[in-house]
Amino acid sequence: QVQLVESGGGLVQAGGSLRLSCAASGRTFSSYAVAWFRQAPGKERDLVATINWSGGTTYYADSVKGRFTINRDNAKNTVYLQMNSLKPEDTAVYYCAADRTSAYLLPHNYNYWGQGTQVTVSS
Repeated sequence: QVQLVESGGGLVQAGGSLRLSCAASGRTFSSYAVAWFRQAPGKERDLVATINWSGGTTYYADSVKGRFTINRDNAKNTVYLQMNSLKPEDTAVYYCAADRTSAYLLPHNYNYWGQGTQVTVSS
């Protein structure tokens, strides 16, 4: 069983930066793949980035590639999402999700979810 708690969201101007954290409970978190998803009002939950258990393999949605970076510190049971050059279209609730099997691209494959953190980018 893994419990996830996101933090680090907030209000930022376009061009600014935020770093989101996904803190996990559970001794085996280091063996889990983790993903960040985001959901804007009235829209589906979209994949932002994934990272495998070791941090050696990452994946980014085209919309964030070159601006966002996902990494993890398994000693701290935490995965991070560094978001730079933020745009108003990045405004959404950001969720982290974990799975013991693989870094899936679709949300329905993930068994564990955090409660989400709001990111608002003003123009």
